[in-house]
Amino acid sequence: MSPPIAPLGWSRWLVPPAALSIHLSIGQAYAWSVFKPPLEDALGLSGTQSALPFQLGIVMLGLSAAFGGTLVERRGPRWAMTVALVCFSSGFLLSALGAATQQFWLIVLGYGFVGGIGLGIGYISPVSTLIKWFPDRPGMATGIAIMGFGGGALIASPWSAQMLESFGSDSRGIALAFLVHGLSYAVFMLLGVLLVRVPRPRTEEQRADGGTATAAGPQVSARQALRTPQFWLLWVVLCMNVTAGIGILEKAAPMITDFFADTSTPVSVTAAAGFVALLSAANMAGRIGWSSTSDLIGRKNIYRVYLGAGTLVYALIALVGDSSKPLFVLCALVILSFYGGGFATIPAYLKDLFGTYQVGAIHGRLLTAWSTAGVLGPLIVNWIADRQEEAGKDGADLYGTSLLIMMALLVIGFVANELVRPVHPSHHLAAVTAQKGAPDVRQQQSESA
Repeated sequence: MSPPIAPLGWSRWLVPPAALSIHLSIGQAYAWSVFKPPLEDALGLSGTQSALPFQLGIVMLGLSAAFGGTLVERRGPRWAMTVALVCFSSGFLLSALGAATQQFWLIVLGYGFVGGIGLGIGYISPVSTLIKWFPDRPGMATGIAIMGFGGGALIASPWSAQMLESFGSDSRGIALAFLVHGLSYAVFMLLGVLLVRVPRPRTEEQRADGGTATAAGPQVSARQALRTPQFWLLWVVLCMNVTAGIGILEKAAPMITDFFADTSTPVSVTAAAGFVALLSAANMAGRIGWSSTSDLIGRKNIYRVYLGAGTLVYALIALVGDSSKPLFVLCALVILSFYGGGFATIPAYLKDLFGTYQVGAIHGRLLTAWSTAGVLGPLIVNWIADRQEEAGKDGADLYGTSLLIMMALLVIGFVANELVRPVHPSHHLAAVTAQKGAPDVRQQQSESA
């Protein structure tokens, strides 16, 4: 499947809707916490066990993005979006079978493994394409591309809760909800497959709006980027920021219920689902808002905000979060906006440091940090909460230790961000060309888009 080239006069503003159709669909992953309590009741699972499909999905997201990044750039966005559609929808159908037969391993396989591959390929499919269409505003472009992933739960959370209420929260009702998800998302993602285009070469069309401006600055291959300290520092930055946010997001519905269970105004199941939707809105807004801000104040400065201010907000939750429901919700919204902003800003950060040459492939490799965080965040929060519950604790006491750990991780990320410097010229494509010779460079170029 060859990449579809935009015809003459094609508006680059038609490409973001294609990206959003994919990301709004795969962003359903952030609504997984709505399914956790029903699965635990229907299949007799612990909180740690019910997190496994989500955790494996995030692991496979990072791995498939890392190993498939170069292939995605070579085959183009339409091929990548098609693969994402097939895997993501098939994952839901397998999960529906698992729920119907009460075989939890099928849910883990379907949602986590197969669906996770769809998550990874779908996640990176539009990013490099949008950077090529919007080289003048990379932060805004990546924010548009990734905004949908953060906002997916804004649709999926209340939708899933309503289906569980209509179909029932037993294994049969969960199976029907998974089935409807799989079929519906297949149709919606198909819109992106049909709409996406790549820009024409500049020799064929000179765009007045700067949409195909010539790439400037350093150009570093994906293979060479792995040899730089900047890549690994950004890996740590992303991993720490994601771990701190994803732990709350995966446990959002039960967490707010636990925090205020012993108060005069406990949180209902419907309100908890609404809280998940609010977090999704903050996640989504942060992706476009903070990433666009990074075009003005710089990537390093915006990550100082994510990591430094995020530490202080976590401290507020740990100290007084259970004393005020509005304060708890506000702090969680801020943290999730930083979480989403970090995802949306990282491709532009990579573009600044490594150039546009193989930015999609580099981005895919960096997402292994997300895989690590997808295990660490839920594991820390769920495992500690389970141990605290076994010790006889309840309410906010279930999460105190987890919040302190998250603060420490954000501090580590802050330090790593401070150590980021421009990539040494010896890693630039021109220097590698001179050092290794033309045959090796032709091999590197064959891996690029």
